[in-house]
Amino acid sequence: MTRRLALAIAWLALAAWALPASGCGVGAGEETAGEGSLTVTRSFGEESLGRRTTAGASESETVIRLLQRDFEVGTRYGGNFVQEIDGVAGGREDGRRVDWFYYVNGIEAEVGAGERRVAAGDRIWWDHHDWSAAMRIPAVVGSFPEPFGSGSEGRRLPVRLVCLAEGGACDEVETRLAEAGIEDTARSVLELSAGREVLRVLVGPWSELRRDTAARKLESGPAASGVFARPDPAGERIDLLDDHGRSVRTLGRGVGLLAATRIEAQQPTWIVTGVDSTGVAAAAAALTEEQLSDHFAIAIEEGRTLPLPLSGAGGAK
Repeated sequence: MTRRLALAIAWLALAAWALPASGCGVGAGEETAGEGSLTVTRSFGEESLGRRTTAGASESETVIRLLQRDFEVGTRYGGNFVQEIDGVAGGREDGRRVDWFYYVNGIEAEVGAGERRVAAGDRIWWDHHDWSAAMRIPAVVGSFPEPFGSGSEGRRLPVRLVCLAEGGACDEVETRLAEAGIEDTARSVLELSAGREVLRVLVGPWSELRRDTAARKLESGPAASGVFARPDPAGERIDLLDDHGRSVRTLGRGVGLLAATRIEAQQPTWIVTGVDSTGVAAAAAALTEEQLSDHFAIAIEEGRTLPLPLSGAGGAK
């Protein structure tokens, strides 16, 4: 059974009242406060197909109805699953499995788009990509400062900053979060940081961060973590991967990595790391909306942003 069919069956089981493709459904409701956004891209954010602000979304608005405001949308499985946006369809592309996936505030959605309600300030991101190397990408960094601002499903979540780095990298991350309007962070030790309703930001060299269960998933590759980078368990290098999950470049000292992943039943864990203190500092400095926008994860090499997964000759921007 393909992932697309499995997801569709699960979504239909969860939502017997699934929204029809025509967009008919629940009533208008009251408008929500706050301005969100709707972004549509392909190839892991590499190509933009459109971006809209979503001020004025109603309480009854669903993700699929919001999408249908400005895009031509084709659906399957009772209208709960998006098959096509503006002529770009799921299925096979050059022999590879591709589909549309959506993220709300940087968190992969677990229900069909006809079921998910839009909350005030939500940043909704649709991306069309190959999923052969990673059936799940549970969290991405490209909607920053979400999920720290609006949280998940209308619930703002506490933010715990775990400092495993020497020098000022942790202070830099705290400053970057404050500049983005996230000022109520609390520092925590690694052993006490995890929780079901907590957003964590781990800052430090990979040799230290790998002690964390969620972070260590990166060593097993994108099929396990959803991140197209594989740090060496010894903490001496980081392999950057393409969308097939193949190592394209191997980077060492001075290189930073900024990514997010998620353990089942927990909120995302953000990872600000590198092989050494220089790399950690580079990743910390990259925690800005400008640097992260529309990227699933990034590496930083000599001041250059390398969106992950890598494409072409290395993907430097």
